[in-house]
Amino acid sequence: MAVDWAGLRRCANRQHDLLTLAQCRAAGLGDRAVQWRVRSGRWVRLHPCVYLTRPGRSEWIVTASARLLSLQRDPVVGDVAFCGRSAAHLWGVQPQAPARLDLVVPYTRCPRPIADVAVRRSMRWADLIDDRAWPWRTTLPATVLDVAADGSPTDCLATVARAVQQQRVSVAELRQELARRPGHRHGAVLRPALADVAGGAQSGAELLYLRDVERAHGLPRSVSQSPSDAGRRRWHDHEYTAYRLIVEVDGRLGHEQWADRVRDGRRDRLLLGSDRATTRVFWADVAVTPCRTAHDIAAILTARGWAGRVRPCRRPGCGLGHGRV
Repeated sequence: MAVDWAGLRRCANRQHDLLTLAQCRAAGLGDRAVQWRVRSGRWVRLHPCVYLTRPGRSEWIVTASARLLSLQRDPVVGDVAFCGRSAAHLWGVQPQAPARLDLVVPYTRCPRPIADVAVRRSMRWADLIDDRAWPWRTTLPATVLDVAADGSPTDCLATVARAVQQQRVSVAELRQELARRPGHRHGAVLRPALADVAGGAQSGAELLYLRDVERAHGLPRSVSQSPSDAGRRRWHDHEYTAYRLIVEVDGRLGHEQWADRVRDGRRDRLLLGSDRATTRVFWADVAVTPCRTAHDIAAILTARGWAGRVRPCRRPGCGLGHGRV
């Protein structure tokens, strides 16, 4: 039987210069020929039955894919895939390569424990894995929700808002995936937050402002991502249109550079010329002291004509409405 070298090269190119023994056998390359390539240094054995055909490569994608192939039982149909932060890195949602590999297998499989590898079993498979992308990985909506479950509610909101803002995934796709996960760790936080993301909130800090500052304390509803043409078209985080007050939420992303602050300051001055005042709140204002922030925003709104009354939220010790902020 002639060896299908062209087929092997296509397979290796797709798999970051990796081949399995099963793939070699299917292409007509015998075990002795494979062993000779390893002994001669042409190939490197990374795991049992997994070979690197271009020695010297040590990137994360190569070592991670080699581990995936070492756990794959079916040479044609994948029965192991990346999930969690490993899948997030492959999708470009998480820039940093994770120190630990996160893998998922069908529930019928029981792989042995491996150091620095977390393997979970799933009752879902057909709709959980994106079979168009290699290395095999969970779909983007599933990946985002996996990462969102791994951390605090604040981290969860930031993860989801960032993925939607970057147009990696849509709110509709996340809602559909969340409906399949009634036991999601932060589902109670995510379900109402997705409505805010669909309405224009673009960061975790903005979501916290809407939830823990505005709604929790009875402030009037703001308009997210409202436009203005002061200087050039710009978009503002939240605007109380009737009171001509803009609240910009400077979270941890996008506001660290000095040039950004200079630009934001000029935008604020231009808006004052049209009687639209701007106030800025920061990550700590919405994540740590939302009650005090609500008190401050309410005072500004009252000075600009709001006749409503601020109310205390459910947080222990919230003094709004009792003069203790």
